[in-house]
Amino acid sequence: MAAQLSAFVRFGPGSRAESLFVLRLQGLAPLVTSNSIDKAPSWVKNGGSKQFEPNGELYGGKVKTARTVRLFGVLALVSAGLLVAGCKSAPELTASQAQALIQAHYDAMPAVGTDIVVDDLGMRMGVTAKYWEGLKKYSNGYWVDLKLTDAGKQVLKLANGGNVIEWRPDSPTDKSFKLIVTTVATNHLKARDVNDPQNEVGGTRSTVFTEAQSLDGVPGPLQDIAHNPGNKLSTKRTATFAVDNGAWKLQSVN
Repeated sequence: MAAQLSAFVRFGPGSRAESLFVLRLQGLAPLVTSNSIDKAPSWVKNGGSKQFEPNGELYGGKVKTARTVRLFGVLALVSAGLLVAGCKSAPELTASQAQALIQAHYDAMPAVGTDIVVDDLGMRMGVTAKYWEGLKKYSNGYWVDLKLTDAGKQVLKLANGGNVIEWRPDSPTDKSFKLIVTTVATNHLKARDVNDPQNEVGGTRSTVFTEAQSLDGVPGPLQDIAHNPGNKLSTKRTATFAVDNGAWKLQSVN
């Protein structure tokens, strides 16, 4: 106030300094106008009074620019808030969580026995394990019938549901002949080696994992046969997940 008063005294009444002082002292915002009463480049008279208004050409453009800047600033903040909210809408999905969802899917399915391919090597291993024994040998010397022993009946089943294995290779040197037996022990598939889920189009996530046969409850000699060439105890699969009611759900396994 002291600085303003000294300016008033220095320039005297009726000067532009007096007008500026009056405006600042009264706290009035300058009125914008484009009307020009006289030739003054930046000030015009207001009805012959001693109050003056700034010319609109001097301040109008800056006011509009400031408003535009503020408007775009608000829109940018709102957009950023919506983006952050969208990113936070999907809950976390870790590899262990994905594995739990896949395993729950497998556990909900009926437990089944594991199919085991028995080739020439497996046939001889079964004889050693006393799962089957010779019943009949044919004249060509390489065809043979074998029957399941009591020990064999407890751990495996034949595809035809019977107890006799009809071994029929094409020649004495044919090692490609094989048959399939199924374990009596039943298990659920296992989800193993689950990778970190990745974002997919449409808001879903997917992960690659290993679908493995379980040999729990299967005796060692039969497990050894199951690990012979020709058996496939694991498969690479892809699981897809989607958000349902705010939580991740398993959508499909392919």
